[in-house]
Amino acid sequence: MTTGWPATLSAGAVVVRPLGRRDRDAWVEVRLANRDWLQPWEATPVGGAPASWAQRHTAATFGVLLRSERKEARAGKRLPFGIFDDGRLCGQVNVGEISYGAFWSGSLGYWVDGRVAGRGIGPMAVALVADHAFGTVGLHRLEANIRPENAASLALVKKLGFRSEGERRRYLVIDGAWRDHVSYALLAEDCPGGVLAGYEQATGRRRSVN
Repeated sequence: MTTGWPATLSAGAVVVRPLGRRDRDAWVEVRLANRDWLQPWEATPVGGAPASWAQRHTAATFGVLLRSERKEARAGKRLPFGIFDDGRLCGQVNVGEISYGAFWSGSLGYWVDGRVAGRGIGPMAVALVADHAFGTVGLHRLEANIRPENAASLALVKKLGFRSEGERRRYLVIDGAWRDHVSYALLAEDCPGGVLAGYEQATGRRRSVN
């Protein structure tokens, strides 16, 4: 099994762990309920007519997602986690495209249920995974590429100390068109005391880490 996965990480009521079959119904519900909140920011395939939001979020598609994520995690290419608050599924955070050799880097992706946005759950979860990626897994760099219109996502990475590294033109197909993104990155040496600790210090939030 890959170093650092599976793992369960927590800070108070916020728990980050791999998704399992028991999470299927909760995943379908929360994804369908968040179509308007999430669809403008999510990648779509190039060419052909994309499936509708409902078609992309069924029990069957959850099974495909689970198998794909587990396969990549076992190969050391991804760290996939669900985000839970008080036991309720409310998002996902993944480190994908992991490269080793002379690179030791990964690409960060995340989403949070719009019904709990603004409560600090997203930053807490991403900080937990970043600390895990830098510590247990040993990565050196995490990168997040975000549409400049996505104010909530930009605010999240800035709170955690990610630094802007410029624009990526027509970087990804989202909602049927090539979209510009801005690139943010965080290095392990940027946060010697830990990403979560830095976030808590900067914001005054305190949730005991279990």
